[in-house]
Amino acid sequence: MTVMDERDGTAISAAKGIKRPVPAGPELADTVARLRRAMRRAARTVDPANPLAVAQLELLSAVADEPGVRPGELARRLRLAPNSVTTLVNGLQAKGLITRSAGHLDGRAVTLTLTDKGIEAVDGWKSANTSIVETALASLGDDHNRALSEALPALRELTQAVDAIADAPSSD
Repeated sequence: MTVMDERDGTAISAAKGIKRPVPAGPELADTVARLRRAMRRAARTVDPANPLAVAQLELLSAVADEPGVRPGELARRLRLAPNSVTTLVNGLQAKGLITRSAGHLDGRAVTLTLTDKGIEAVDGWKSANTSIVETALASLGDDHNRALSEALPALRELTQAVDAIADAPSSD
């Protein structure tokens, strides 16, 4: 947990006891949340015929990133209850987007892979998202486009840092 010190614009990480400048923390968190919502709304505008929910597309994308993943591991990574993953997988399997197979090391284990139709769904979602961002970037000036390009390495590192928080063992 991070606590802001309003007097000098720094944050103190309770987990590490480190004090450092975090001038944009709250604003960045709000902007990222707004961007995610805007992307979801725009995706429905760009591809209104897509019948899949964002949760389904995120699960398909996670399986695309790691074919053969087990449902329990997928639940952990996506921070979903195992029964939620089962429900999503059942629906996606019924639509012909995902397959369940016996694990190659342990025949009792179930692994997940995308079908060709599932790969097409993920590719279509990524394409729609790319189209949305490219269209939005075209409406911005050169200075903002340059600033966003220069911020990409920091945003990638921020994504890794947030993933590390999500992947940390819970204190439950």
